[in-house]
Amino acid sequence: MTKLIPFIKYHGLGNDWLVVLASDLPAGLPQFARKILDRHTGAGADGLIVVMKSEKRGHDARIRFINADGSEAEMSGNGIRCAGAFLAEQKPKKDTLEIETLSGVKTLEKRKSGEGKWMFRVRMGAPTLSAAQIPFQPADTASPILRYPLKTQRGALPVTITSMGNPHCSVFVADFDTVDWLRLGQEIEHNEHFPNRTNVEFVRLISKDEIEVRFWERGVGHTMSSGTGSCGATVSCILNGLTDRRVHVRTEAGTLEVAWPQSGEVTLAGPAAKVMSGKFLYPVAK
Repeated sequence: MTKLIPFIKYHGLGNDWLVVLASDLPAGLPQFARKILDRHTGAGADGLIVVMKSEKRGHDARIRFINADGSEAEMSGNGIRCAGAFLAEQKPKKDTLEIETLSGVKTLEKRKSGEGKWMFRVRMGAPTLSAAQIPFQPADTASPILRYPLKTQRGALPVTITSMGNPHCSVFVADFDTVDWLRLGQEIEHNEHFPNRTNVEFVRLISKDEIEVRFWERGVGHTMSSGTGSCGATVSCILNGLTDRRVHVRTEAGTLEVAWPQSGEVTLAGPAAKVMSGKFLYPVAK
């Protein structure tokens, strides 16, 4: 017996998401997510966005982010723009959206829209720099955590640790060709210092207002871009005095714009695009 589950696919600079309504889902969300996100036997995507009715009146929706391995992420910068695109289709006259996530309410400002394409500026909130709150162990590690000598198979690497509602580890590199960053990202994700695992960014400095980044996402692996990862990388650059407070982040799929005003919240600007819609045939027990 199968159940037809409607979905819409979006991507934010190559980081692709399937959006579904909670009311359409069968029991067992992690298992369902693994099935539908599989790129060989499912619809295929980096993650699943579950849309629910907001808990607070006046907000536009509440959402959950589920990774390809079935684990749940607190926040996604690219994912929330995809959720914004889904809501913008339903509420085309609204220029500002308030969306509830596990890491708090996020505000999206629609900059422009076209046929199946949108540009949003997202207020991501202030970065978390406390080891206990990231979380990072030892929990009493002095913050901000800059140039921490993280032990890896390549030896101790100086890393910067932050959180944008989800944990991030930024590694600065001279180039991407001489570093096996895919293997290193997988190793660091599961490092014992991170009780909830971590996202990993490999950051190459280009100028005071531009960086290039490669992403290893917790529960997903290599992604073409990452919104929270771009924010984490930018915050790390600013904390280390490497860039100004407004930075263009060059990813494998395009450029995002991140700003962190003095004593303010981080903002992320970038696109979201609709890819397809369909129905997934999900086997359910009789």
